[in-house]
Amino acid sequence: MLSILLIKFQYLGSFLPIDSIFSTQGVMVMLLGAYAVAMWMFLSSAPKVHTVMVSDLEVAKRFYEGLLELAIADVPLHYYYNYEQTLGAAGVDSFYLSANTPSAPATRFNQSEGLWYQLKKNTQLHVIGGASYGTKNRQRHVCFDHDCLEQILLRVQSRRLRYKIRRNKPLNFLVKDFDEQVIEMAEVNN
Repeated sequence: MLSILLIKFQYLGSFLPIDSIFSTQGVMVMLLGAYAVAMWMFLSSAPKVHTVMVSDLEVAKRFYEGLLELAIADVPLHYYYNYEQTLGAAGVDSFYLSANTPSAPATRFNQSEGLWYQLKKNTQLHVIGGASYGTKNRQRHVCFDHDCLEQILLRVQSRRLRYKIRRNKPLNFLVKDFDEQVIEMAEVNN
């Protein structure tokens, strides 16, 4: 009986190369596979991040937290600072960017960090400074993503705020805040 089991084990061993699985190369392949699965799980669960560049972070804070009532979000683990500045900054029209950011009163915000809000269940809004002021010294919020501005417009409409759509492609609309200050929301074409 024992001889039959040994023969079956040898027969099974010819199909399962156990010695090559536990070799150095086999262990490295298993580790790389486990790393790939872990990275896929981590990145697939990470929230989508939309970035909006604003003229003044303090006004933006009052707008997004006060008027739109967006919940403050934690910075996602996968997000790297200055990521959005490297994503096509060369293709941005200088009309939307501030040549020299006006000196604002000292705030508790760090320009590189900005503000983080929960826009939807797995979507966050990252608000950073750096946009130029619009006509009549109007606050300007600039975004590269049409979906992001649509989500903000839906939030404006659900809060019954006064707004005016100026253009659909690229999306551009005006919103009035509590102080009757006009905020221009503009999508930038790349």
